[in-house]
Amino acid sequence: MNIYLHELRSRVKSVLVWSVALAGIILLFMSLFQGFSEQAALVSELMQSFPPELLIAFGMTNLDFASLIGFFGLIFVFCQICLAIQSANYGFGLVSIEESELTADFLLAKPVTRPRIMTSKLLAALTALFITGVVVCASSLVFIQIFRGSQELPAKPFTLLMLSIPVFQVFFLSVGMLISLFVRRMRSVTPFTMGLVFGLYILNAFGAMIGEKNLEVISPFKHFSPSDMIMNQAWNQSLTLLNAAIIIISIIGSYVLYAKRNIAAAV
Repeated sequence: MNIYLHELRSRVKSVLVWSVALAGIILLFMSLFQGFSEQAALVSELMQSFPPELLIAFGMTNLDFASLIGFFGLIFVFCQICLAIQSANYGFGLVSIEESELTADFLLAKPVTRPRIMTSKLLAALTALFITGVVVCASSLVFIQIFRGSQELPAKPFTLLMLSIPVFQVFFLSVGMLISLFVRRMRSVTPFTMGLVFGLYILNAFGAMIGEKNLEVISPFKHFSPSDMIMNQAWNQSLTLLNAAIIIISIIGSYVLYAKRNIAAAV
């Protein structure tokens, strides 16, 4: 439990920064909603002037920006990118931070098993991500109520969007954690984080643009596409199961690799 509390305390500042930033993004975009809804025809004409590839890349297809849920779907795309960066950053740094700072041998010298260390660290990261997710949900509800005007918020698609957050976060956390354990010593998590997040985002966008489903199917940005969830009012079951399988394999693989990992000692 001490490891858990230590890890959680070390993430307080990070959670605060990400939560405030995400709440600010939602506030900024929702404050523009009235203008979009009142100029529906102009917005529609503007969207048609954009190249279809650009709309696909930013997940703006099949979204009615004059509707409350359609406009929020666009905001949610940017929230997903931020949540992915935070989650992947935690995943890559979960084990590698002690190794890069050469303090891992001190931790492993304590009378505690490696699985317990990994579990404590993982639970702390999950708690931090849960707090951020709660802030996103609360901020979304508050700012939607403030700026919705006369429109009503469809409960089902909004609920699907909110429930996708923890699964989306755990995907990037677990995959980042697994990849970090294949790297001998990670001096900085930032390049790995950006590579994973934007690599999967571009893979999803590129696959959608050229109509190649095999490319986008491994991306969580496709698994939980806001436009698909809003339009179909359901998660894609096969893609959700694939997402869950990747998470389970990544977590199990991380425990196995961490148990066998040679830890560099401080010299």
